[in-house]
Amino acid sequence: MSKATGSRHVQTLCRVFRVLSDETRVKLLVNLRGGEQHVSRLCKKLRLPQPTVSHHLGLLRIHGLVRARRDGKQVFYSVNKSEYAKAMTAIKAVLA
Repeated sequence: MSKATGSRHVQTLCRVFRVLSDETRVKLLVNLRGGEQHVSRLCKKLRLPQPTVSHHLGLLRIHGLVRARRDGKQVFYSVNKSEYAKAMTAIKAVLA
């Protein structure tokens, strides 16, 4: 691995680890791995109020780890598979 590639992977990991440093955000990602879900369903599963779940989903979306899809007034979230794959590649590259 070149120095530039290694640096890019380290930067990716730092960004991902920073956003995943919160237990709620990790739980949200784990729940979303099973497929797209509506905010209210995630609130029930995590037993958290809607503003809290929406806040954490917003941070995950800003950092590219989840995608949001609006259907009328409802918003559905899913894992952004391409960003997830980049994070996994970076972990393997840095830790290999």
